[in-house]
Amino acid sequence: MDKIDYYTPAQLKELVHRNRQLFSALFVKLKRKKPKNLDAVVQQLHNEAFEQFDCLDCANCCSGISPIVTDKDADRLAKAQKMKPVDFIAQYLYTDEDNDFVFQQTPCPFLMSDNYCCVYENRPRACREYPHTDRNRFYQILNLTQKNAEICPIVFAITKELAKQDW
Repeated sequence: MDKIDYYTPAQLKELVHRNRQLFSALFVKLKRKKPKNLDAVVQQLHNEAFEQFDCLDCANCCSGISPIVTDKDADRLAKAQKMKPVDFIAQYLYTDEDNDFVFQQTPCPFLMSDNYCCVYENRPRACREYPHTDRNRFYQILNLTQKNAEICPIVFAITKELAKQDW
């Protein structure tokens, strides 16, 4: 894998736009074929990416998008903040157009100035799993991956590498 550079979301959006045809063709092909080795290839790329890129140097995800916060996440976060769940929800969350809880603000209210998360041990499941590049049945989240390539330099790099493969 090539060296992964830090990019702002605006830079990533432009890079994804410049690669739109290549990436779109890739995702169409992957959705249609569902290659048996896709998960293994993506897992290998994920491992290589995380060996060389430190998310604390970036935090695009925490500063630009809000994760889905499940009821269980809200309960855990409320307990960690020594709040009642209903008060935590009122102070930090709202229901979006998909009827999911998300944070009322971006950047995340728990993102500190050094890009550390002050609720890291209790962070929402969506945060724990981001950028979703180390999961099984990767073909199921190709639409999400395409969106995340505009936010996460790792997802962009993995997508570029996937586009080099002979599927």
